Amino acid sequence: MGVSRRGFITSMGAGVVGTAALGAPPTEAAAPAVVGADEATTIALKVNGVARRVPVEPRTTLLQVLRGPLGLTGTKPGCERGECGACTVLLNGEPRYSCQTLALEAEETEITTVEGLLDGEALGSVQQAFVEKDGFQCGFCTSGQVMAVEGLLRRRPDPTLDEIREGVSGNICRCGAYAHIFEAAARAAQLKRAGGR
Repeated sequence: MGVSRRGFITSMGAGVVGTAALGAPPTEAAAPAVVGADEATTIALKVNGVARRVPVEPRTTLLQVLRGPLGLTGTKPGCERGECGACTVLLNGEPRYSCQTLALEAEETEITTVEGLLDGEALGSVQQAFVEKDGFQCGFCTSGQVMAVEGLLRRRPDPTLDEIREGVSGNICRCGAYAHIFEAAARAAQLKRAGGR
């Protein structure tokens, strides 16, 4: 007629007891290593072409590591909720909010910060274009804007105005300097095409 719940449990229990009595070795699944939230682990990061080893807690963001132990303060904390874009860096050439990226996620990637665009003391093309076109007012969002434009130009060397707008759409400028930021992005594209860094 069918097996009742009680009958199923009884027969399964008898099977387990019988297996144990026969001496069958228990199977153990390999459990992944778990690191507690307060336990530090050392990770290897490649930032601006330099390999670094940093102890971090699993909950530590890339933004915290860049500004803290690595001392790269060009990356700014704004909202720290992934809304403003002030903390934008490049991971393997793609713009990413560092406040929403765990440091552990950034292992085995190429991390580029605004400092990494410099050529010694010389500004990179995007940085130079922002100076030329006055692409900032208070300057707080500027490093994130610069990194968003850099990421865009690595994908699209000659972007249209609409592509520029879309490329920086994840970055908020509280001063409202968008027209200058768009001009700076277009100028940066010209500088890069002319052989600039």
